[in-house]
Amino acid sequence: MYNLTKIEGGVCAAEGFYADGISAGLKAKMAKDMAFVYSDTLCEIASTFTTNKMTAAPIRHFKAKGEFQTNFVLINSKNANAMTGKAGIIDIDEILATLPKEITNPVMSSTGVIGVRLPKEKIIAGAKLFDLKKRDGDAAAAAIMTTDTFSKQIAYRIELDDGSSFHIGAMAKGAGMINPAMATMLCFITTDAKVDKDEMQNILSENVKTTFNAASVDGDTSTNDTVMLLSNAKSGAYHKEAFSEALYEIMRFLAREMVRDGEGATKLVTYEVSGAKNNKEAEIVAKALTNSLLVKTALYGEDPNWGRIASTVGASGAMADEELLSISFEDVCVYDRGELHFDEAMEKQASEIMKLDAFTIYCDLGIADGKFTAFGCDLGYEYVKINADYRT
Repeated sequence: MYNLTKIEGGVCAAEGFYADGISAGLKAKMAKDMAFVYSDTLCEIASTFTTNKMTAAPIRHFKAKGEFQTNFVLINSKNANAMTGKAGIIDIDEILATLPKEITNPVMSSTGVIGVRLPKEKIIAGAKLFDLKKRDGDAAAAAIMTTDTFSKQIAYRIELDDGSSFHIGAMAKGAGMINPAMATMLCFITTDAKVDKDEMQNILSENVKTTFNAASVDGDTSTNDTVMLLSNAKSGAYHKEAFSEALYEIMRFLAREMVRDGEGATKLVTYEVSGAKNNKEAEIVAKALTNSLLVKTALYGEDPNWGRIASTVGASGAMADEELLSISFEDVCVYDRGELHFDEAMEKQASEIMKLDAFTIYCDLGIADGKFTAFGCDLGYEYVKINADYRT
């Protein structure tokens, strides 16, 4: 019925989209710190944002516009423009007013330090360096990074049986202050699919639940969390199931990459919870495991301390019973429905699994059919070092 093919290009992979990243002097050593995404025709927008009550100015500015189309997103790193009051909104208006006439209803997104006004002059000067015909997704993805150690981007071409095709591309940033509740992470997705705005919003909102909202580095929800999906419909092609599947694969990949790049993290850990009373209770357990400091430090120490996992399950508030619970590190079952099998040989097997860069921990609650998968990482010394002097 359709075929998904991974391609290069990131946010520039879809027809009619352009992007670049430049240095405006916001970061030291002339590192890239400003990016844009531009479409040569107007786009419909779907979006999800943080549920943090201290919502950053760019999100409040976006929501105040109501229903609209745009062809331009301006993104800066180093400064979140959060907790800046009405002045933060005014700063955005003044910056966007200086953009070229080819740009319609521009929006802005920011990431970085909270509680500092935007350096307007530097941003305005930086925007004058933009070339709207540049297609450099690599530069754009690099420019939106903060404590990220690598950029995050992906794209797919979706080919349909009738010979038509469309594209979806994306870039994201995030490594710390990651516990998305939307819907500090930003994600920008572009597509040339001819998708209805309401349908696009519904598909995005549904996919967020099992991708970005299933990811946690440190349990802290940012003031700036944003996922923005823009469609210019230039391909003229669309297929709902294909679009939804490709978008899910893109968002899942980026969510896992954020956790993999967690500040100071050495391991990407997937928690597959099954057998819960319902899906919501499975989600509660899975997210409790991603956020438990004791579990995270055991992961860092490569210690298969399954007791910490069992304790977290029991403390999560979900229905649980030690006589029904089973816990496995990959295919090594360390606890099985009240039976203790954790001997020296099994501990060695589990320890070898925990030395891997990525692995899965399975928790079967043995109660009903509820299930949920979440993504987490370990917690080590480097996380403290990074966040102890983040402002400097």
